[in-house]
This record gives sequence, structure tokens and C-alpha cells, in this order.
Amino acid sequence: MKQHILFVDDEPNILKGLQRSLRPLRKCWDMSFVESGRAALEKLEEKACDVIISDMRMPEMDGAQLLQQVQKSYPMMVRIILSGHSDQELIMKSVKSAHQYLSKPCEKETLINAVNRACSLKALMNKKSLQLVISGIDTMPILPSLYSRIMAELRSNSASTAGVGDIISQDVGMTAKVLQLVNSSFFGVPRHVASPAEAVVLLGIDVVKTLILSIEVFSEYRQRTLSLIPVSRVYEHCVKTGVIAKKIAEMEKKDKETSENAMISGLLHDLGRLLLAENFPEDYQEVMDLVKQEQCGIHEAELEILGVTHAEIGGYLLSLWGLPDNIIEGVTFHHTPSACIAEGFDLCGIVHVANLIEYHERVQPGVWENLVGLDQKYIEKQGLTGRIFLWRDNLRIS
Repeated sequence: MKQHILFVDDEPNILKGLQRSLRPLRKCWDMSFVESGRAALEKLEEKACDVIISDMRMPEMDGAQLLQQVQKSYPMMVRIILSGHSDQELIMKSVKSAHQYLSKPCEKETLINAVNRACSLKALMNKKSLQLVISGIDTMPILPSLYSRIMAELRSNSASTAGVGDIISQDVGMTAKVLQLVNSSFFGVPRHVASPAEAVVLLGIDVVKTLILSIEVFSEYRQRTLSLIPVSRVYEHCVKTGVIAKKIAEMEKKDKETSENAMISGLLHDLGRLLLAENFPEDYQEVMDLVKQEQCGIHEAELEILGVTHAEIGGYLLSLWGLPDNIIEGVTFHHTPSACIAEGFDLCGIVHVANLIEYHERVQPGVWENLVGLDQKYIEKQGLTGRIFLWRDNLRIS
């Protein structure tokens, strides 16, 4: 099925250049090109689109204003900003409405990959209501205690990048959001950044202050969510899973980038569970009730009640945000690494094992013999059956 892509730019020459360079994609993309925000909204009234790619600086209605309208009227559309590095102030206006940011001039392959990756996991989202909410998310919930700490730190006259980075690194939602921004091509960082603390340094304290204090991209969890699932315990599990995943990657002699990505993927692996509980409390109550009644896994209950798991939800959002493929795979397939097409013992397998080890270490520290829930077929295929106990014995989890 063709993807419907809408390009918006007030410079006719840029639109003509896009038409020319993307012509070979006509068999898989149905493309429209318009010269203003108003024309884009008129086009959308005529025909639904999957992706909108808009310039930022345009007369009458800029890109941020256009994407805000699109988010409100067509929340399931993937929303991408294509703009120059001089537009940082305008870019900050679009943080809540844009999924990705690409810088001008943009390489053809970068643009194609951004569109294809953002759309790739939609097939997993077989419930329109889930697509609607996840695509439309503009704020990330964070723990009340961390919310208070980050607000106090940023309002302090002595706010530091180190202090802010340390707080952000303890929060699933804040980590996801700052990594989305710092790794977008707009900010021009020449390498992938997987550390929240480093992301804060590169973005700068003023940008982070704007995000949190002015734009308000973060919010506290609702009380209903806090009573529905043990949010603090989920956070603790995510942080420890990230630490374990990084240690396993290092023990398996993975390079530094892979080891750092393993930690981030482990930290973010239950992001979808937190978002489901926050945005679908009634449905998620049914999930939790089924877990108690049937003594089944949470992801199995989610699949039965919602038709999708928290792993797929988290992967879908991170894909929309343009995070690296292996981080997305680590989140999406952390229960089912055999379903991932990645070759070798990659992040999907590392996070899968780390997730189970964290749970077993919490219940039976250092003495468990079997990892319940282990994808045995995957582990045997990788020739790693004998490594699991080595990982266990070399891990020190506090």
C-alpha cells in the first residue's frame, strides 16, 4: 500500500527539487507538494495523508503553527519539520507537535529513511484508538518526585548541566525526549548521543529550561495511573535493566556505542507500559485484572485486551521520534527477540535477557537457575546458553 506524503515549502524551487529527486519513489509514495500552510490544510481536507513534511519559515502560517493544526485535526499523521539551523527559536515552538526534525539541506536518503522508519511499525498498531493517542502525544509523564526535583533545579540560580542531566537520566520519559531532540539532524551533532547527561550538555541549559519551564513538554503522572500500576517500581526496574544491559554488552565485547545504546534501550523498554496506563486507564485496568485472574504475563494480557503490547507501543513512539534502529528493536522485541530480523546477539536479545535477570535478581538474588520467560530458541541460535550464568555471576546489582 502506498504511503501518502505531503510536502510544504514556500520556495517553489525547493519543491521542484524534491519532486525531481523523489520521482523514483512514485511507485511506493503518493506525493503532493504545496507552497503554504493554508494550502496544506486545504489539501488535507481533500485527501488524507500519512506523513507531512513542512518547512519552518513560511509567511502567514509558519511550520510550527501548521503542525499544531495538523496535530489537532489529524493526530495520526507523522509530522516532520525540515528547516535550517538558524531557526532554533521556531524549532522550539514545534517541540510538542513535531515527531522529527530534519535540517536543510537534507540528503535524499536521510529523508527517505525518516519517512520509512516512522511508518514502519504502524502495521503492528492494529487498534486505531492506540495509534490516535500515541501519535498525538505531546507531553511525557514523569514521576512526581523527579518532576519536583527537575523544576527546583532549573529554577535555581545555580542550575547546572550535570545536576539536570543526572535527574533526567533517572526518568524514562525525560530521557526519551531529550534523546529525540539531541539526535535529530537539526541540532547538527556529528555523532549519535546515548547519554542523557551528555545530551543536556550539547543542548545547553537554556534549551532544557525552555523545554521544561516554558513549553512544558513534561507533566506529572495522574493519580489514577499511580494507583493502577506501581510506577516507582517500574522506574526502578527500567533503570536497573538498563545497567544490566550495558554490563552484558560490555561482557560480550560490544563497542562503546552499542553498550550505551543497550543501557538506553533497557531504560526505555517499559515506556509503552507507562504510556498505556496513563492514556488508557480503563483498558489497562482490564489488563491488570486479567494478569491477576490468569496469572499470565503483562504483555500477554495486553495482547488479549488491547491487541498490542507495551513493547510495540514503546517501539512505535521511538520510531516516530527517529531514535536509532537498534534502540527501537531492543524496546520492541524485548519479550520476543526471535521475531526481530537483526542478526547476531544485538540489543533485542541483550535487553530481553537483562529484563528477565533484573526480575529474577529481585526475587532470588544470585541463586536462580532458570530465567522464566527466556526465548530459549533465540538464545540457542546465538550459542549463548552457557553464558547466562556467567552474566549472572559477574553482575553486581544494587
